[in-house]
Amino acid sequence: MIDAIAFKFHSGTQWVHLPEKYGNWRGVYNRLRMWAIDGTWERVFTALVAQADADEDLEWAVSVDSTIVRAHQHAAGARKKGLRQASQPTTPSDAPAAV
Repeated sequence: MIDAIAFKFHSGTQWVHLPEKYGNWRGVYNRLRMWAIDGTWERVFTALVAQADADEDLEWAVSVDSTIVRAHQHAAGARKKGLRQASQPTTPSDAPAAV
């Protein structure tokens, strides 16, 4: 069961294309869902991390690649110089404007 789930996520294939040697894909999928819902995967992960920590074999490395960070599409039109000045209030005049 673990090998079937690992194969699916490692290969990125669809569930229906799971090789026959792993059994019925619906059974594997349903088992994965049930284990996710009842917390089995969380308990397995916690136990593995605890064992690795006890063996002093746990190293955390975090890497962020800024080349994949994208600005929002509206960020391209942002004003670059200070604040916009407020427009002068207009008052209607009695006479037409002289040209």
